[in-house]
Amino acid sequence: MKKHSPPVGEVEGKKEQVEAMFDAIAPRYDLLNRVLSLGIDQRWRKKAVAMLREEQPKRILDVATGTADLALQSLVLDPEKVVGVDIAEEMLSIGREKIAKLGEGDRVTLQRGDAERLPFSDNQFDAALVAFGVRNFEDLDQGLEEIRRVLRQDGVLVVLEFSHPRATPVKQLYDFYSRHILPRVGRAISKDEGAYEYLPASVAAFPDGPDFLERMRQAGYHDFTWEPLTFGIASLYRGRA
Repeated sequence: MKKHSPPVGEVEGKKEQVEAMFDAIAPRYDLLNRVLSLGIDQRWRKKAVAMLREEQPKRILDVATGTADLALQSLVLDPEKVVGVDIAEEMLSIGREKIAKLGEGDRVTLQRGDAERLPFSDNQFDAALVAFGVRNFEDLDQGLEEIRRVLRQDGVLVVLEFSHPRATPVKQLYDFYSRHILPRVGRAISKDEGAYEYLPASVAAFPDGPDFLERMRQAGYHDFTWEPLTFGIASLYRGRA
């Protein structure tokens, strides 16, 4: 199969390559997440949603929704409406099947959309979520600004993203896993040569921790929190618009 990995560090063409990559791996995406994370990704998503519990949001936007795992998880907050957007139509198709099976089509809708040009007017949502998606934005700053635009004043953005473990020996173990184990397992399951070589490269290039909080600040957010998860393999970030 054609290698789809986006050129990390290069902006031009990344969006199209990310779209093609996720369309290609869509049928096995959920299985890959469970296998490669040993199921921990589900716990991380629950923690992301829990960060919104006190907000009691009625309208939630899930950016880079993929197969709608996080959008469906957010229903525990009892919102009136959850809208998921993603650039990969094949991922959305699988998400729509999940929503239909659960009979949640009235509360959860998915549509194709670009995080850097969201198809919504200003101040539409009480909260926004992004899980493992911001590192794939072609223009991170523009994507964060767009999400802030569609949030109401003091609306909350919660971001779940991979990060760089900093403590020994977790850092060394994670580096070995991400460089040698993850691409091989991902390739074997997904049959895509590039997708799981791209993953560790995109994580390595992503400005995590305090650097990401600074990018959020520059995009107009305030009142930040940052919570490393599972020895720093992932992180939760929250900010207000």
